[in-house]
Amino acid sequence: MLTGQSTEISTFKGQDRALRADRIGMAGLLLSVLAASAPLMVVAGVMPTTFAVMGIVGQPLLFVILGVVLALFSVGYAEMSRHVHNAGAFYAYIARGLGGTVGAGASVVALVAYSAMQFGVFGIFGFEISGLLTKYFDVTVIWWVPALLGVAVIGVLGWLKIDLNAKVLGVLLLIECVMVAVFDVAAVADPAAEGLSLHSFNPETLTGAGLGTALCFCIASFVGFEQPPVYAEETSRPQVVVARTTYSVVGFAAVFFALGSWALSVAAGPSDIVGTAQKQGPGLLFFLSESRLGAGFTDVLHIFFVTGMFACLLSFHNVVARYAFAMGREGLLPSAFGRTNRSSGAPVHGSLLQSVVSLLAVVAFAISDDKPVGDPTAPVLQLFTWMGNVGALGVILLLATTSVAVIVFFVRRGAARAQVWRIVSSGIAGTLLAVILVYAVKDFDVLLGAGPGSSLSWILPGIIGAAVVVGVGYGFVLRSAKPEVHARIGLGNEAFQLEKAASGAAARAAE
Repeated sequence: MLTGQSTEISTFKGQDRALRADRIGMAGLLLSVLAASAPLMVVAGVMPTTFAVMGIVGQPLLFVILGVVLALFSVGYAEMSRHVHNAGAFYAYIARGLGGTVGAGASVVALVAYSAMQFGVFGIFGFEISGLLTKYFDVTVIWWVPALLGVAVIGVLGWLKIDLNAKVLGVLLLIECVMVAVFDVAAVADPAAEGLSLHSFNPETLTGAGLGTALCFCIASFVGFEQPPVYAEETSRPQVVVARTTYSVVGFAAVFFALGSWALSVAAGPSDIVGTAQKQGPGLLFFLSESRLGAGFTDVLHIFFVTGMFACLLSFHNVVARYAFAMGREGLLPSAFGRTNRSSGAPVHGSLLQSVVSLLAVVAFAISDDKPVGDPTAPVLQLFTWMGNVGALGVILLLATTSVAVIVFFVRRGAARAQVWRIVSSGIAGTLLAVILVYAVKDFDVLLGAGPGSSLSWILPGIIGAAVVVGVGYGFVLRSAKPEVHARIGLGNEAFQLEKAASGAAARAAE
């Protein structure tokens, strides 16, 4: 930064109604959003669960397919980021394309979806730390104690500036990626009896009742790729940085996760991977790594599994806080949420809200847990798996809706011919995402291990449905009762400039 040169944003409403500009470059942004996908957590937590619960051997192929779908989505999404800079990202894009009422619905869905995913990670985070304390220190601590401590620490860091958070996320991310890569090489060098089989890339392995929820859980692994626009107001050169980061994250995640899931299937053997995952549960990666890389490597892997989850929790916290900030700034939430801390530039009220809600979620599952210490039912099979899939459903819905919004946005601006290939890509991606959403809801009972008649098979997906109804209903109310607020939805700082212009025009007319 040059001496004497200010990087503050001056807005009609004051500095505390804006996020600080030029606080994060492409490297910091890339590390921040990649941390949300928590590569080691996906390999050690999501992949074993998908193999064990959904019984889908072709998980590597799913990651390739989803990588293509999300790359198609990113074509229009990244172009949209050049025209709209708003920390509300998804709901801002949807509002600009489909109107404020639908945008209000999307804002509520985004808050619920990202919050649910964070709640889920707190579950497996607490369970893993509890297990480590028992194994290495012979200390018995139930999972929700470290989970609640995690809520407190994440809440404190949420008050700090994004620069520090990006550095913390980056260091943890790089180390865990190296650890997974080492395991991948070891698995390929020492495969199971079936050798270096490519069977898990065979389309025939994608059959089974759990395909819908497997798609849902796997797409949750990519969550983070869509977050660069959330930080657009805080980046340098957002028109360039946001788009490049989005493409980079999608490409990296698709390759990294396809290779990681293939390495697991090779290490256990394609014919045995489901049974081994069911037996080992969240310990699958550690079980397979210890026989190849030794107990010392596995111990270190455990540590970075925890730090990777911590990085994921921090990333989700930052995103939800910024969504709440954007909603407060535009009047969808009380105005206090639309203010930042003057010293750090952090959206502190949104951060506090997320901490309180996370606390309540962990406490609710802790109260319902009647199993002995070390039982994974409540923290992993319920809190992590249920909430992770609920959040993923919400994200898939937002992705599909945003695809439609991108198309409408460019058509209404008279740019259909100039943006034709982006519109076509968005249309294909939106259609495929809608199909994935339908299959995920249809197969939700497989995730629960219950019959189709189980009430949870509609209650859990119904959380996202309820968010849609509440959000859209709120949008209708605002359009009728507060049209000036409704008109600002999705505009962000642009709304302040419009107010300033209108105020100036009124003053001139009065003279």
